[in-house]
Amino acid sequence: MAAPRIQTESLRKTYTMGRNQVHALDGVDLVVEGNAFAAVIGPSGSGKSTLLHLLGGLDRPSAGSIAVDGQELDRLDEHALAEYRLRRVGFIFQSFNLVPSMTALENVAFPLVFRRLPRRERLPLARQLLDQVGLATHADHRPSELSGGQQQRVAVARALANTPDVILADEPTGNLDTQAGLVIMELLAELHHQGKTVLVVSHDPRVSRYATMTIRLLDGKVVDEKAYEAALADQPSQPARPRRKKRQ
Repeated sequence: MAAPRIQTESLRKTYTMGRNQVHALDGVDLVVEGNAFAAVIGPSGSGKSTLLHLLGGLDRPSAGSIAVDGQELDRLDEHALAEYRLRRVGFIFQSFNLVPSMTALENVAFPLVFRRLPRRERLPLARQLLDQVGLATHADHRPSELSGGQQQRVAVARALANTPDVILADEPTGNLDTQAGLVIMELLAELHHQGKTVLVVSHDPRVSRYATMTIRLLDGKVVDEKAYEAALADQPSQPARPRRKKRQ
């Protein structure tokens, strides 16, 4: 029987802040199969991004284990972990993280440099990926010449450059308007249909519409839907901010 694509057991991450310890993750058990589109939802401070960084090999847990296709990340040395990040996962971030001085084509091709592919192979592959996300005509544009939605599509194409098995997206629609956000979610759904395992973390429960499974995080723990809704209902509403007077 094949191992799950992602499995965590008693996963913990603790940060020391002065004299205090913050338990960002407090014993998380997860099983995500290879054919899954997983939505991880929760309010700010629930541990969503911490979980994503651990799954992506960007950080190490304080305790517990993480396995991807049976490979235990917590047992890998730094070199092996870098290889895992390069070849097994693709990252999409809220802030796009594009290189301002590079064109869209060069941004998408950039991860291929670390695979030592020659330029004559990198650029045609990057152009194909831009075409896949509907931006072939914008290959020579720099990030400042693209809208937020277009920049995020470039980031999606870049995440696909090394043909990863897993796509990890951290609030991928957070800096986008509603329509641009829908385009990105539809694109992620299409990648899932093409066989990628997709895991999206968000504070927006609407991402669950696209998901085959929803993971709800509160205070670093996985909770069921009933407990999640009850906890959110108990939170005090934020008072409306007073509007600033317009300058004359």
